[in-house]
Amino acid sequence: MKDVEKPEAPVASLELGMIGNGTIAGLIDEIGRFGWLCLPRLDGEPVFNALVGGDGLFWVELEGFVSADQEYLRNTAVLRTVLHAEDGSSLEITDFAPRFEARERTFQPMNVVRRLRPLSGNPRIRVRLSPQEGWSGEPLQATRGVSHVSFAGARSGPFRVTTDAPISYIMSETPFLLDKPLNFILGPDESINEGVHTLAREWEERSVTYWQNWARRLAIPFEWQEAVIRAAITLKMCVYEETGGIIAAATSSIPEHEGSSRNWDYRFCWIRDAYFTVTALNRLSSVGTLEIYLRFLRNIVASTKGGHIQPVYGVGMEQALEEKIATNLPGYRGHKPVRYGNQAAEHIQHDVYGQVILGAAQAFFDTRLRNQAGVAEFTQLEQVGERAWAMHNEPDAGIWEYRTISQVHTSSALMCWAACDRLGRIADYLGESDRASCWHERAKTIKDTIYEKAWNEEQQAFTGAYGGDALDASVLLMAEVGFLPRDDKRFVATVDAIDKRLRDGMHVYRYRAPDDFGTPETAFTACTFWHIDALAAIGRKDEAREIFEDLLSRRNKLGLLSEDLDPKTGELWGNFPQTYSMVGIINSATRLSRKWSQMI
Repeated sequence: MKDVEKPEAPVASLELGMIGNGTIAGLIDEIGRFGWLCLPRLDGEPVFNALVGGDGLFWVELEGFVSADQEYLRNTAVLRTVLHAEDGSSLEITDFAPRFEARERTFQPMNVVRRLRPLSGNPRIRVRLSPQEGWSGEPLQATRGVSHVSFAGARSGPFRVTTDAPISYIMSETPFLLDKPLNFILGPDESINEGVHTLAREWEERSVTYWQNWARRLAIPFEWQEAVIRAAITLKMCVYEETGGIIAAATSSIPEHEGSSRNWDYRFCWIRDAYFTVTALNRLSSVGTLEIYLRFLRNIVASTKGGHIQPVYGVGMEQALEEKIATNLPGYRGHKPVRYGNQAAEHIQHDVYGQVILGAAQAFFDTRLRNQAGVAEFTQLEQVGERAWAMHNEPDAGIWEYRTISQVHTSSALMCWAACDRLGRIADYLGESDRASCWHERAKTIKDTIYEKAWNEEQQAFTGAYGGDALDASVLLMAEVGFLPRDDKRFVATVDAIDKRLRDGMHVYRYRAPDDFGTPETAFTACTFWHIDALAAIGRKDEAREIFEDLLSRRNKLGLLSEDLDPKTGELWGNFPQTYSMVGIINSATRLSRKWSQMI
């Protein structure tokens, strides 16, 4: 058992567990308070908003509470929390979003299930069910039914909580003895025909089976298996499977550090983040996510005008993501502003063209896929390549989405090169020799330009922007995408320079130069993973393993990572759980692990 914060305190740390099913996702703190849930989908309105300072939550409060234990059921997205009281009584809370195969399709409704079970003594509980109207922070009006409570959310849509608990106690928040198992099913405002206990139990059993079977099919490395499986399950929960869009994180407005105002809404599909996610899952032989993401990409490409692609879309392929501020919400730990929507949808970020083509390239070569891409798809992708070629030498907002800084960023030029290079390879594979020559020639031109303009002889490194002298960790991706050999002297020197100037202890910053909001104060966890991979690539594998082990120790108690980390305190900051960071666990583990053949 472990001591935790007093129950009356707000949800104020990233010691959170995530549950989800590819339609919705929620976050639950270490004492079982459900403080974040968006409806009717991953980027919908939050009805539980306590994470950003609202009063919306679902809390089973144990009288005389003293401590809690929490864990995922092995290899699943089913979360179990055990609460202990000072008189020795205890209860178990099981939370999950149902997901399983039924009638030749995946059953993943807009539902979450909460099951309570007394374990010892006579636990006395108070159920606090207080959803709010999303960003306004206004309480939702509750309407009593025979075995449910309905809420008419204007933007989240109407929903209900069906339960076999006494409705009178729920409505009045009256304490009562938990003397038998109780169940709550939150979902659409529709009648449930089955008994709630029977349905909740069946959904739990079938969801456990689904997740454990899915995990069994992963091609995991020998070492760090638990970390890799947890990362993979978390990434899977970030996929909105109706369309194939992949959110960058489940939250909005968790600041990058205390008082930073770097509070962004990450519940959308960034093309670059999604590419890294499907690539990581592919390393584990999970091709299903790639297939549904390819549908999303094809729709994006088909809707382009002149090849222009936004860096970010809604998971329903929405283009307009107007950024607004929820003025009635005080923010995570009181750190305003709470933003929803994201201005990045309006940015010009040229690296996105490379991310689109990198993400789609496997469809031409992988014969396992149901719908292997061919000449028609190649022709469609060429308009994206034409845009990459046109923009490779033009200023943009860059991978870090500067809001007032425009330069020719090396990482953007690198991805424009990747777009042309992969189109050349695809054309070779398809026997389109004339097109192959065109794209290979363009790729060479961009490569020569990067060598000429991004290499800084004085710094002995590739810098973040053409003609600049500031270092940027994104150039570590050069070897990852095959731009140059891993033993290239310039790449080795760049890794050394970043190690000396952007690394703080075991953690790596994106950059150290001031930006629109001042000088960054936290390390960007994905960059630390990129550095780990780069160190391994240039032969410093022991050092890479040391940093990797340290970073794994910084995960929260359930094995999840956010976007940022304070090198001084080790505290997690930024949106959560961050797909970039969970991707890093998979990529670094698969590269650094000893081989199965060496161990058994």
